[in-house]
Amino acid sequence: MDLNTVQEVRDARRRDTWQPGDAWLGGGTYLFSEPQPHIRRLIDLSRMGWESLRVTPDGGLEIAATCTIAQLSRFPKPAEWTAAPLFEQCCRAFLASWKIWNMATVGGNLCNGLPAGPMISLTAALDGVCRLLSQQGGAREVPVADFVVGAGLKVLEPGELLRSITVPARALRSRTAFRQASLYGLGRSGALVIGALDPFDGTLTLTITASTVRPIQLRFPVPPNAEAVREAVEYAVEPGEYFDDIHGLPAWRRHMTFRFAEEIRRELTEEVGR
Repeated sequence: MDLNTVQEVRDARRRDTWQPGDAWLGGGTYLFSEPQPHIRRLIDLSRMGWESLRVTPDGGLEIAATCTIAQLSRFPKPAEWTAAPLFEQCCRAFLASWKIWNMATVGGNLCNGLPAGPMISLTAALDGVCRLLSQQGGAREVPVADFVVGAGLKVLEPGELLRSITVPARALRSRTAFRQASLYGLGRSGALVIGALDPFDGTLTLTITASTVRPIQLRFPVPPNAEAVREAVEYAVEPGEYFDDIHGLPAWRRHMTFRFAEEIRRELTEEVGR
């Protein structure tokens, strides 16, 4: 879609004062998908030269905000990353064409802050941490689970830039379980729950996304029973936090969240006890 209010496209390597109406441009798959009447200038990140994916010295993974979904999918995962299947499961949750895969970025998906954003699901479930850069040159780190605070709402300050997401090595060695539901075959996720079992202390983490307006995480230091999981989900998710749109009513999303949480509990904890 043509953005007929945009007056200028600037290279992000050129430092300039942030102005009202500015917007960061990554892959542009969202920006050019619908009218953006408030945007006057696009700051293009495509020439920043950031390494898309980098294994950190301690065995974690740094994902540049400009990394595309295709690059994340193709990246060779080390054999010791037990959580490796989760990457492809979340990439496939886009249910998008190859054109989108080759343009859409991980950072753009997070910064849209949509409940069904599968890169939010992936990086939150693996305890990812966002590195944010301010216009004044400062930096701060925010867990992905705290980065999105509502449907389309993030903790970004005006002009602040998501530089990267770092996933710790410990999370990459977790056993994971993935559950997703949509109202129709090629539809947007209506509920997406991911479980991760810590390889060192056995903590079970459940990350609820898509059904809720923000990521919600539950941690169980000892293997929980069905009642404990149900009570935890009931307590953690306020009734008004179940998302309501054409892709699913809150009651259905709530039902699927409880169902998936219990399925994941059984998959990751009961097998361990055998």
